[in-house]
Amino acid sequence: MTDALKRLSDEGVAIWLDDLSRQRITSGNLAELIDQQHVVGVTTNPTIFQKAISSGDGYEQQLADLAVRRVTVEEAVRMITTADVRDAADILRPVFDATGGQDGRVSIEVDPRLAHNTPATIAEAKQLAWLVDRPNTFIKIPATEAGLPAITEVIGLGISVNVTLIFSLERYRAVMDAFLAGLEKAKAAGLDLAKIRSVASFFVSRVDSEIDKRLDKIGTDEAKALRGKAAVANARLAYEAYEEVFGSDRWAALEQAGAHRQRPLWASTGVKNPDYKDTLYVAGLVAPGTVNTMPEATLNATAHHGDEIVGNTIAGAYDQARADLDALAAAGISYDDVVQVLEDEGVEKFATSWNDLLKSTQAELDRLTPAEG
Repeated sequence: MTDALKRLSDEGVAIWLDDLSRQRITSGNLAELIDQQHVVGVTTNPTIFQKAISSGDGYEQQLADLAVRRVTVEEAVRMITTADVRDAADILRPVFDATGGQDGRVSIEVDPRLAHNTPATIAEAKQLAWLVDRPNTFIKIPATEAGLPAITEVIGLGISVNVTLIFSLERYRAVMDAFLAGLEKAKAAGLDLAKIRSVASFFVSRVDSEIDKRLDKIGTDEAKALRGKAAVANARLAYEAYEEVFGSDRWAALEQAGAHRQRPLWASTGVKNPDYKDTLYVAGLVAPGTVNTMPEATLNATAHHGDEIVGNTIAGAYDQARADLDALAAAGISYDDVVQVLEDEGVEKFATSWNDLLKSTQAELDRLTPAEG
């Protein structure tokens, strides 16, 4: 069943799981996915934690202990989420060691409510790195305008970063620039660049969801013929930008000093439109030096559709990708507006999930707090 996943891995695509829960850790499911499904990393986000913790499975004792101590709800959530990340990182540690630190990593995100606050994002990233205290973790920082200088500062401190919520090619170039600037700061500070790793999470399926909605509103046959093409085209052109930046003289100087490339990570790869193939955002984005972080349903679909993994599907596709985006512009779709809407919605969605998590956790703490006296 896993031949397709092996082929994908052999093509240079690191397979990560876009999900984490305590039940997945304690049941042995995560270890099984690593052993049998070629999973070499895990990503989390506020929505994933909100879903996992709200289910209650496995969290009762820790919540009871936190309630007895009468900790704040913010502290409780951070204690719970960092505990899961630590345990997952320990399970993935053999992968981390075997790949020289490239994979075997778990990502944890800064408080999404800080997405537009540079100093607070930097402080939170430092705190999370200290709390988790594992070499094989990534601190996730959103690629907002306020996030860019935070990325540079945190990388400059030697902390490995997963840059998240990237939708546009222009912002992706700014992210890579922030990464290189951070490495230059780290180098000037005498840090070992070989120990710093980073991925840039370029979101995929949401681009099609937003653009398809606009194409349906236009309603012409020409517009409808463009549905389902934007997301893959956008991601392929992101890989072209990656090749350009990491083929530059600026990068060569850092690489000579021991630095590792910031890999493109395809995020949001679960297909949201049932009319599309469930492996669209996996099979269409195969290229060396990339990461694809998948929900478990997409992981299983890829495992079962082996005939769709046919080698590099990005090389040689740049002209067609540009043509697809040009056709959308000609149809009246504003790329700049689409990507800004998606970034704003992404930040808002994660902040809402975080607030929901705080509310549900507070309710549990109230229920479990012993009476005074």
